[in-house]
Amino acid sequence: MTGTMSLSLMNELFNYNYWARDRVLQACAPLTEEQFLRPLGSSFPSIRDTLAHLVAVEWLWLERWRGRSPRSLLSSEEFPTLAAVSERWRVLESEMRTYLATLSEEALERTVPYVNPKGETWTYNLWRMMVHLLNHQSYHRGQVATLLRQLGIQPPQVDFLLAHDMGFRP
Repeated sequence: MTGTMSLSLMNELFNYNYWARDRVLQACAPLTEEQFLRPLGSSFPSIRDTLAHLVAVEWLWLERWRGRSPRSLLSSEEFPTLAAVSERWRVLESEMRTYLATLSEEALERTVPYVNPKGETWTYNLWRMMVHLLNHQSYHRGQVATLLRQLGIQPPQVDFLLAHDMGFRP
């Protein structure tokens, strides 16, 4: 263990993240195309745009951890349907899990520089970047829950402890 974050805990958090993601995608499955694309007023106009943002940001951070600095996010237009979002996210999840499997405890402490879309260079420990991504995903899942409520749909519960109560195991 590095003293700040263990690889075991990081893997558990990513496993939980995908468990919560799957519950949200399942809750979105009954949406009509109109509901999926309807502007509802949040950080992103629609459920599609919010989910596309989640995929795009996860892709961006993985690219940064691999030593690349994309200068823009994937466009929400690349995801016309929930199936397109889900399919791309499954591929990305596989890539993320492959990446995580290559890490050692010591790797979590290494610093990773990247250039953001504004051309600014930033450097953080890998584990901090990972926690940042996971926190980002949780934040926007909460927005999807609000958007689902606006459409009269009960969002799923995705609390971390509830996941364990429901039998989630990392």
